[in-house]
Amino acid sequence: MDNLEERECLYWLSHIPFLGAVKIKKLHDYMGSYKKIYNIERKELEGCGLLKQSEISLLEERKSHMKSIRIQLEQLEKRGIRFIPHFDHDYPKRLLSVYGYPVGLFVKGNLPPEEKPAAAIIGARNCTNYGRQMAVFLARELSAAGISIISGLANGIDGAGHEGALEAGQETYGVLGCGINICYPKENYGLYRRMADCGGIITEFMPDEAPKPQNFPMRNRIISGLSDVILVIEAREKSGSLITANLGLEQGKEIFALPGRVTDPLSTGCNCLISEGAGVLLSPETVLEYFKLQSGKILRVHEKNKNRLAKKEKMVYSCLDLQPKNLEEIVRCSGLSVSECMGVLLELELKGSIIQTSHQYYGKKQ
Repeated sequence: MDNLEERECLYWLSHIPFLGAVKIKKLHDYMGSYKKIYNIERKELEGCGLLKQSEISLLEERKSHMKSIRIQLEQLEKRGIRFIPHFDHDYPKRLLSVYGYPVGLFVKGNLPPEEKPAAAIIGARNCTNYGRQMAVFLARELSAAGISIISGLANGIDGAGHEGALEAGQETYGVLGCGINICYPKENYGLYRRMADCGGIITEFMPDEAPKPQNFPMRNRIISGLSDVILVIEAREKSGSLITANLGLEQGKEIFALPGRVTDPLSTGCNCLISEGAGVLLSPETVLEYFKLQSGKILRVHEKNKNRLAKKEKMVYSCLDLQPKNLEEIVRCSGLSVSECMGVLLELELKGSIIQTSHQYYGKKQ
């Protein structure tokens, strides 16, 4: 097919089931361009050693879909949805420093401005009234002071953070664990629509992809990657919010946690973060003072927390061998929660230490 654009070829590749961001980038690095991957002969594709025969056959078969791919892109653009590849000048610079960054983003509305500092406000879905009030208050005050508010558009703390920014008349940005055509959870549809007009909706998943458990650790790395600081408002001892915080630490971001009563399960995760070196979130001024003290927004990494994540990676890696195991076996062996285990598996896959051979089956890379 003539006159193909790199963006179209990347969008086509992103539709192929077995290809994730890591493998797509490896193919691109080997071939030199996405157009070459589309136009390459099967024999040369076999010679690169990156794909199995069954994968090459599927890729070859999917070449016939390029016409429909172009139509899909046109339809998205008519509805105000942009597909922004990683080589586009509009792609967020902050994300390019994240290992295993998404090869492309779907955006409805705007992306966070590069020149503004950004804070992620995250926490429990089943939060307390106090947690919700604090999320709204912090987001309202920080956004009014010129800080972009980023979260995951979930129930509870996420939604409250978005609401606070909108109350201040400022933009806020939601990162989805599903396709851009889907609002999850459904009860946040009103918020979703307001944010598309005042801020932006962002995802790396195909437009109609349903929310799946394995998508949310991947979403979390985008939330942390787009932010300069991460504010954890309420979190249980084992929660997705702590995965986002750990990803942020790996990315060199500063973590602040709202302290709570030691007897409150929803404060256990926050209190643990504080005991391990996170900043104590006492007021909006805590964050504003932090940004004021930074030079060029070079942020600190708490080595203790970083080592804690490395320890979890070793726990999970030791449970694997060359024969792939399913997620349930790995969770049982490692002693971690499902959400923790999925977050660590994603990190190991992005680092090239393991491979996912099929849905929720993982093995050591040979």
